[in-house]
Amino acid sequence: MVGEFGLPLDIIDRRVTKMKMISPSNVAVDIGRTLKPNEYIGMVRREVLDAYLRERAAESGAEVINGLFLQLDMPEGPNQQYKIHYSHYEGGALGGQRKTMEVDAVIGADGANSRVAKSIDAGDYEYAIAFQERVKIPDDKMVYYEERAEMYVGDDVSPDFYGWVFPKCDHVAVGTGTVTHKGQIKQFQAATRLRAKDKIEGGKIIRVEAHPIPEHPRPRRSSGRVALVGDAAGYVTKCSGEGIYFAAKSGRMCAEAIVEGSENGTRMIDESDLKKYLEKFDRMYWPTYKVLDILQKVFYRSNPAREAFVEMCADEYVQKMTFDSYLYKKVVPGNPLDDLKLAVNTIGSLVRANALRREMSKLTP
Repeated sequence: MVGEFGLPLDIIDRRVTKMKMISPSNVAVDIGRTLKPNEYIGMVRREVLDAYLRERAAESGAEVINGLFLQLDMPEGPNQQYKIHYSHYEGGALGGQRKTMEVDAVIGADGANSRVAKSIDAGDYEYAIAFQERVKIPDDKMVYYEERAEMYVGDDVSPDFYGWVFPKCDHVAVGTGTVTHKGQIKQFQAATRLRAKDKIEGGKIIRVEAHPIPEHPRPRRSSGRVALVGDAAGYVTKCSGEGIYFAAKSGRMCAEAIVEGSENGTRMIDESDLKKYLEKFDRMYWPTYKVLDILQKVFYRSNPAREAFVEMCADEYVQKMTFDSYLYKKVVPGNPLDDLKLAVNTIGSLVRANALRREMSKLTP
């Protein structure tokens, strides 16, 4: 993403080259052995990244408005404009001034609770709640997280997702998420802190954040000359919860479709121009979303399955395929022989997981 979107390296807080996967029974597997010297997962703070992107957009000629979108009025005719109603905030004032703006096309990039999506009856989707605490830990403990992130799996930290400790500039982000048990999110967060206790002990919570995470694309992502991108469209991957790259990518693809369809502003676009963006995006990334959806359904469904998942992650071929797919956002074609070995190993891991489940059930009164 850094190279593709021309991001400066100084906004990256940490370059993660080591990932530790930790199973329900606290078996830990180190991932990252297959990374090349120049490969890493960049960790940024959204407030830093977002501010940079806004400033760059303004320098490129965009008009940046500090506002809150309220309502979208549909055009009265085929080539008429949309009317956007919004509250405009200036100079840090608490009360916004209601204003309107007329535009030819609208790109809804207003997050999981998108009001633009509601305006075009885009339909609902299932969502996870992600809860995260930023924790300032002692410097000697921060050394451990300089280039390392951790992922915890288990019913204690989440029944259908994972818990994490990600390094930021001078602190760590500790969090978890769930789709099925949203009301218990603080219980899962406490369990994540407990699992990481020895490594974050003495830390002070400096910020608390919670966000909805879409679980699948909306039933409808365009209508007329309105299109949705990013979280508003539902572009977050299962299993990993990755969303920022797909938000940026879909936004750029949609904008390019508008520029191309309008012939650089000389003709009015129509819905068919925006459909081209959707078709292109789906063609490029549908396999990625589908594979990660299957992985989540297979390996996040029980503690024995999670144990099997962590066991598989010790395999270097799995690590290479996983990191390559994550870094380059596409399902990477594998070696047929290695794929066959992986299939056999996966079956073996799941068989052992199911055997463990049966043995554990005998111990349950």
